[in-house]
Amino acid sequence: MKDTAVIIGAGIVGLACARALAREGVEVIILEQHDDFGTETSARNSEVIHAGIYYPPGSLKATLCVQGRALLYQFSKDYGVEHRQCGKLIVATTAAQETLLHAIKQKAEGNGVNDLVLISRAQAQALEPEVECTAALFSPSTGIIDSHGLMLALLGDAERHGAVLAVRTPVERIIAQNNRFDVMTGGDAPASISANIVINSAGLHAAKVAARIDGLATQHVPTMRYAKGNYFSLSGKAPFSRLVYPIPEPGGLGVHYTIDMGGQGRFGPDVQWIDQIDYHVDATRGEKFYDQIRRYWPKLNDGSLQPAYSGIRPKLVSVGEPDADFFIQGPQQHGLSGLINLFGIESPGLTSSLAIAEKIIYSVK
Repeated sequence: MKDTAVIIGAGIVGLACARALAREGVEVIILEQHDDFGTETSARNSEVIHAGIYYPPGSLKATLCVQGRALLYQFSKDYGVEHRQCGKLIVATTAAQETLLHAIKQKAEGNGVNDLVLISRAQAQALEPEVECTAALFSPSTGIIDSHGLMLALLGDAERHGAVLAVRTPVERIIAQNNRFDVMTGGDAPASISANIVINSAGLHAAKVAARIDGLATQHVPTMRYAKGNYFSLSGKAPFSRLVYPIPEPGGLGVHYTIDMGGQGRFGPDVQWIDQIDYHVDATRGEKFYDQIRRYWPKLNDGSLQPAYSGIRPKLVSVGEPDADFFIQGPQQHGLSGLINLFGIESPGLTSSLAIAEKIIYSVK
C-alpha cells in the first residue's frame, strides 16, 4: 500500500516537508486552517538566510541552519526564487565589545561557519560608509530571500509530484491506532482522512494540534509561549546594502537592520511576550529604537521610523529563560510510529526548512 502523509500547516517548513515526501512517492495532503498558505510566522519574518552563527554547537538549530542554508541557496537558484547573498556586518560599538566578536567567531566556527572575517572600523566603513563601529565581523554567506516566492516554489514542486493543498481545513481530532491515523477535519467540507504519516507543522498552533491526538500522552504536549517581534520601516533611502546587527543581547539579537528584496530598509525586533495572537504594532514602541540604532548608525533622523509589521515566534521557554532548541518529536519520544511533531520551530526555521524536511524523511521512511 502506498504511504499517505498528512501535513498539518502550510508554512515554509510544512511545505518543505510536503515537497520532500511527495518527491519520495508518498501521497501527500497538506491541511491549512487559513484561507491561504504561509499567512502566519512564514509571512511575518525578516526573510534572512542565516549563516548559522549564534546557535550552540551541536544543536539542531546550528546543524540544520548550516545544512539548510546551502540547500536553500541551491534551491533558490534551481527554482528561480528571488534572493541575494548580500552579507552581514556584526558590529562592536565599544572597545569592550570587541572581545565578544572573537567569541562569536569561535562559536560560529564550532558550527562549521568558517567564512567570518574580523575587520577593522575602516574596513567596515569601506563596505558600508555610514556604519559606526570600533570593529566588526563580516559574514559573507548571510543573505535575504523572497519568502512568498520560496513558498510558491515549494508548493509548486510538491503539487507537481502529486501533493494536494486543502485550505480552510482545520484539524479537529486525530485518532492514532494500529500504526495509522484518522485525521478528522472541520471547515467548509468536514472529512476523515486515513494516513500512516502525520507531520504536525502547525507552528504557533502545534501544541494545540498535538493535544487533539488521541493516543498521544499529555506529557508529550509542551506548553507553547508567544514572543512577538515588532518591526519598523525606514522612510527614505536605505543606508546600508548589507544587513547590520549589533552585538547580541540577552533574549535576542538586538535591534538590527535588514533589507527586503525591494530595497526597503527596516529595523527590529523589539520583543513582547503575549498570551494571544495579535499582530498590531504600537507606534510608540519605536521610540526606544532610536538610541539603539544610533549606536551603529548615528545619522538616523528623528521621526524616520514607521510601524511596519510584527511576527510571532512559537517559544518553548518563557521570558528570561535561555533559548530552546528546535524540538523534532518523533516515535522515539512518544511511541507513535509515523507521527512527527515540530515544536518551537522559530528562527532559523526558514533557513533550516529544507534540512528539516530531509531529516523528517529519514525519520518516517
